[in-house]
Amino acid sequence: MSSEQIEIAIIQIIEELLVIKRKYGAREKRIWVKKWIKRRNQFGASNTLLKELAVEDPKSYFNFLRINEEMFNTLLEKVRPRIQKQDTMMRCALPPKLKLEVTLRYLATGDSFKTLQYIYRVGESTICAFLPEVLHAIFEELQEYIKVPREKSQWQKIVHGFENIWNFPLCIGAIDGKHIVIESPSNTGSDYYNYKGTFSIVLLALVDHEYNFTCIDIGSYGSNCDAVIFAKSSLKKALEENKLDVPNNCVILGDEAFPLQTYLMKPYGRRNHLSIREKIYNYRHCRARRIVENAFGILSSRFRVFRRPISLTPEKTIKLVKAACALHNWIRKNGTSSNSISVDIEDTEMGHIIPGSWRKDSDHSGLIHLGAPMQRNFTTEARQKRDYFADYFIGEGAVNWQNQMID
Repeated sequence: MSSEQIEIAIIQIIEELLVIKRKYGAREKRIWVKKWIKRRNQFGASNTLLKELAVEDPKSYFNFLRINEEMFNTLLEKVRPRIQKQDTMMRCALPPKLKLEVTLRYLATGDSFKTLQYIYRVGESTICAFLPEVLHAIFEELQEYIKVPREKSQWQKIVHGFENIWNFPLCIGAIDGKHIVIESPSNTGSDYYNYKGTFSIVLLALVDHEYNFTCIDIGSYGSNCDAVIFAKSSLKKALEENKLDVPNNCVILGDEAFPLQTYLMKPYGRRNHLSIREKIYNYRHCRARRIVENAFGILSSRFRVFRRPISLTPEKTIKLVKAACALHNWIRKNGTSSNSISVDIEDTEMGHIIPGSWRKDSDHSGLIHLGAPMQRNFTTEARQKRDYFADYFIGEGAVNWQNQMID
């Protein structure tokens, strides 16, 4: 090829490159950070509204985050090492304080990420990225408040609490389960589709005499039969294999959704003609078991993210539930009475229940009760153990108001 031909070829290549550049190279440069987000420090809720509430209106500060400023600062110091990021040449890392405030506000309301984006001036995608990390950090730092007792002395404290406060002997907790409603997960088929026609994962919880969660089992598919959920739970396995060092003859209390076992009591079946003895047992059983209903009620009243379908993947929802349960226990064990949510109270003189404040909130659609049981066959030993309690409650263990409460 001659020098003249080479020159012509080079000119053609250059012309083609110029055409390509004119066609594809004139795109607008992407904005790295939107201008209104850049003004986060001046106008975002973290540096404006929350600072005002902390100084001028502590009650509203508590309503906004569901904990007071002192507890927030304590929690922040616990999780800071886990959620602190390093600044880069491109941008400054979000402060841990801001990330914790956004996470607590999400738990408190269940607001969309878009709503939180405008309140805190943090990008929606950024919130989606750091939220699971903060939820995991909260659970990791507070999990000591939600550990299953492993020694007889720890169980014995719960046993004394049930006997002294709720007049039910040999009880180590009340158990219940809830379907945590989530938005339809992608590519999961019918795994999470439950009997109510929604999508969910299941939270199984054991609660002590003071409304604290002592054991949580979270993550079962909503499509599972409710009897299967307990049958496959780590709690059932630990109880039957005697791995928890539970005192002899102790029981947990469940409702009709659970199978009658030597270690799990349930009420006598609902039928037309229960005897007085059976009615009294059912009353005493339900009186003690009501604490788990109240624990779930307090949880959903404090963290209203449970009032609607949760718009996270099942894996992220599990992190959310663990964090919320750990926060529930931590707040109850360290908070003041001013932040409490009232529970059911018995009026034994009038013979009725005064509902707790959480029952007055009409929307509990995000928590669905377990359905009817599939298993109805019980062992003779389990029946005899329930009969033993029934005899005790009309004899040595009777309380003077019980007959009035069953009329």
